[in-house]
Parts: sequence; structure tokens; C-alpha cells
Amino acid sequence: MKIALYNRDRNDGIEAVKRQLREKGATLVCYQEDFSSAEDLPSDTDLFLSLGGDGTFLQSLTFVRDRGIPVAGINFGHLGFLTTARADDAEWIDALLSGRYTVEERSLLRVTCSALPESFYPFALNEVSLHRRGTSMLQVSVRIDGRELPTYWADGLVVATPTGSTAYNLSVGGPVVMPTSTVMVIAPIAPHNLNVRPLVVPMDAAVELCFRSRGNAALLTLDNRSFEIPSGTTVSLARGRYGLRYVSLSHDNFIHALQTKLFWGEDRRNANR
Repeated sequence: MKIALYNRDRNDGIEAVKRQLREKGATLVCYQEDFSSAEDLPSDTDLFLSLGGDGTFLQSLTFVRDRGIPVAGINFGHLGFLTTARADDAEWIDALLSGRYTVEERSLLRVTCSALPESFYPFALNEVSLHRRGTSMLQVSVRIDGRELPTYWADGLVVATPTGSTAYNLSVGGPVVMPTSTVMVIAPIAPHNLNVRPLVVPMDAAVELCFRSRGNAALLTLDNRSFEIPSGTTVSLARGRYGLRYVSLSHDNFIHALQTKLFWGEDRRNANR
């Protein structure tokens, strides 16, 4: 198996992972220090291994792009919700090399915008968010398949994929969505009109955002990458023509991750029962 490794921080644990992979017969075709663009990833790569936290995993998308290479995340960080195993789990290397894992197709969002920088990768795995730059709130108009919603007066807006439902979307009050669902969530950030709620729409819907603000600009963020757009700019969102192939180890699943990483359903009153 030919494996590309990507990490943003160096530590002794990552060097130990490289050594163990080689000892078990894996061929390492690319390392973190070899990546400067997507073109640096060899075409015959069988698996892309992200070593770090969720931020590292999200950055992996910009290298893999449309090549269909499965991506496995190994958590060297803190929460690591997107990662499939912890670095100190002794079994994950054997599971990967022996094929004891499943691959899930995770939907992406594609952004079209006149202010998009030329070299900016226009896809997001977790979410696309529009956020105020200064002290002035945003007046955000949203169209879904050409039909306009009531205007959002808020600090911003999050449009999340099912994968991203447990990230920024969750922190602003959006629902948890099973990752293989074909929907996206539109959730306001600190809305000033209290009668608006997060909205679930089909993943194949065409969504358009346009904002006005006395601050004259806002920040448009795709996962952990962002750029500034001027007031009046229209941002079009659609389902990406390809997805990300997410590696899930056999002992791992979404409900288990909710329970162990987000403590879903945790109740101290039942701790001693």
C-alpha cells in the first residue's frame, strides 16, 4: 500500500508512526515537508493519512481534491471529531494495512463568488460561513432555488454539510445530522431577530447569499480558509461534483463518536447506576 502522510506539527509520535508503517510493509510516497500544492501528491497514492487534529484533516481536502484517494485521520490533537483513530491506539495501523475499514462518501460544498481569489480552492467539507468583520451586523438575503427567505439580521450565517453539522453549526444551535444524509443546514450566527431558526434544505438545492453592512465587508470562510468580500457580493453554493472519501475503521461509527467525543447523552445522575 502506498501512503501519503500529512501533518502540520512535528513530534516524536509522528516519527514513530512512519517507522511502524515501514516495518509493516507500507510504502511512504510523500511526507508533510513535500507538500506545497495538490500537484505534489503522487497519482498512484492508495491512502492519504492525516496526522493531527480536525484542522489538519480539513486541510487534507486541498491536496486530495478530486482524485478519489481515501483519507484517514489519526488524532494527534485534542477533540479530533473527524479523525478515525487516536495515535495511541495500537490497532489502527494493522486495521488500515489489512483493509479492515469502510469508506464513506462525504459531500462537499462548492462556492462560486466574484471575489474568490484566483488560487483559492472553492470546496468545503464542513461548512461555508459568512461573518461580520467589524462591529456592524450583517443583513443577509438568502435564496434557495430562486425563492427568497426572510432576511437574516445577524453576525453572520453558517451553511453546513452533514459532516460539518457537529462543528460550527452545532455551536450556533444547528442540528446534528447523520454524515451520509443528503442535506445541508443554514444557521444564523447570533441573530438579532429571535424568531429565526436553523433550516435544513436538500443538498442539491442552489443557495445564494448576499449581504449588506455598514462595515462594507465580511469574511467568507470555507472550513479553515477565508478571504474578505465586499458588501453586496453574491455567494452561490452548490453540492460539489465530487465528494471526499472518508475512511472509518470498523470499530468506529458516528454515534460512538458523538458519545465519546461530544459526550452526547451524558448524565451525571446515572454515573453510579
